[in-house]
Amino acid sequence: MGGKLPLAKSSDCLLALEMDTVYDLWFVREYEHREDTQLHIGIYASEADALAVIERLKDKPGFRDYPEGFEINATKLGLTGWQDGFVTNIGPPPKDADGEAFDVPAWL
Repeated sequence: MGGKLPLAKSSDCLLALEMDTVYDLWFVREYEHREDTQLHIGIYASEADALAVIERLKDKPGFRDYPEGFEINATKLGLTGWQDGFVTNIGPPPKDADGEAFDVPAWL
């Protein structure tokens, strides 16, 4: 099939096929003495879509107590992260705990 997507007849579908930026929505809450909460909410076609989801969730249990925890990250489709691999370090943890293993980019 050659790897190409078929062209859609609908202008809405054609627009979706040309989209190269998506909006990754997370909820993050940091704690001093325990593991942080990191909830992946979803990936959306527009920032407006992600903001609409925040509006729907902001009054739900947990979210309503920490509305500043929502994060929207715009990213390009097909972008490769962590291109240089990673290494595992044993040493001082990022929080107040005993030494633990944690992964960092290999280029650090």
